[in-house]
Parts: sequence; structure tokens; C-alpha cells
Amino acid sequence: MAPASNGMDVLQVISRIQAGDQNAREEFLSEYKPFVAKTAMSLCKRALQWEDSDELSIALIAFNTAVDRYNIQKQVPFIPYARVVINNRLKDYFRKESRLHVEFSLEIETTEGKFLSPADIQAAWEDFRNRTIEDERREELEDYEIMLNKFGIDFEALVEASPKHRDSRETLFKVAGFIVGHEQMMKQLLAKRQLPISELILKTGVNRKTLERGRKFIIATSLILYYPMQFPYLHSYIKQRAD
Repeated sequence: MAPASNGMDVLQVISRIQAGDQNAREEFLSEYKPFVAKTAMSLCKRALQWEDSDELSIALIAFNTAVDRYNIQKQVPFIPYARVVINNRLKDYFRKESRLHVEFSLEIETTEGKFLSPADIQAAWEDFRNRTIEDERREELEDYEIMLNKFGIDFEALVEASPKHRDSRETLFKVAGFIVGHEQMMKQLLAKRQLPISELILKTGVNRKTLERGRKFIIATSLILYYPMQFPYLHSYIKQRAD
């Protein structure tokens, strides 16, 4: 799926929404409904339909809440944040409806007969959350590696091709952003799996040598920018380096 609002940066869209742009909100919610549905169905372990699913309605409301509460300054990837908000809201709903056969209490008895305090439970949840994030990051890297391989790029070659100087890196970031911001050019890249070098020379002013030398870096960066929902952690990292 393409980035929100035809290539516009997700954070820019969220800023507009938080400033009161209702049209941007409606478009954003509509565009991310597949993500909301996928998250809800993953937790529910069954197919859901928008026409008759309380779970999907609750998940969409939670996603809307995530947009309002998201703190851009913390530079946390939005998609993992929104996923947590949706999951928490649905779990609250399940508990109220007694649909999850899980007992929650202030104290939990261990197999050794000891009772965990609320602080112990909180620490355990923090550890679980951190391990979950690490698992998500590992899976994201694996998916990214598979996509890169389709373009004839591996991680080792990408590291070697990455620009060492800041000016060069900024130039290649701008080229990647230009490609993602022009839908037809991005479609051409995905279809042919090659950079449109001649067109980029004309439209960006970057010389051929720089583009050819930075080809792998440009392609790899373009893919991350174009698929922010699929690669949220990499997307956040790239945006921080580009800023």
C-alpha cells in the first residue's frame, strides 16, 4: 500500500488532522481501514466484515483515537503505536463482554506459590512488550530483505553502497523522496525494478554518475518510504536520518 495521501508523509497528515483538518482525517481513516481490519482480525483470530462487526467499529474508533493522541515529537513509529492502541481497546471490550477466558487480578500466583505484586506484573508486561517489539523488528527486516532481493539487492551490498558523506546521503534521500512523491515514477520502479535514470536526471538535476553509484541506496530507501505500514520501524529510522 502506498503512503497516506498519495505519498504525503504520514506525520504531515497527522499534523493536519490534529490541527483540525476533517477532510484529511476522513481520507486517512479510509486509507488505513485495511490496516485496522488486519490488526483486529489478527487479535480475534477470525474473519470480520465491516457491515456487521462490532470489533471492526471499535478498532476504527481506537485508530482514530491513536491519531489524536499520537505525539509526533517522540518520533515513535505511528503504525506500531496505533496497533497497540487498537489491541488494547479490543482487549478491554473482550474483557467487558467476557469473550476472553482470561482472569485478571491485582495479584497473580506463580507455580511456586508466590504472589506477584502489581509492580512485578507491570515489569513483566514491559519485558513482554520489549520482546514483542524486537520480534516485530526482526520480522520486518526479514520481509524487507525478501523485497530487496527481488531488486537484486542484499544487505551486504546495500551497506557497501550507502553514502559515507552527509551531503551525498541527503542528495540520495531527496531523490528517493522525489520518486515516491511521483506515483507514475514509483510504479515504473516497482514494475521494471530499475531506476528511471534519464528521467531523474532531467527532473532532479542530479548527475548520472551520482544516480548510478547510489542506485541501490535510492531503491532501498524508496521502498521504505513507499511502504510505511509494512516497514514502520525502518520508516521511522529513515525519516530521522533524512531530517
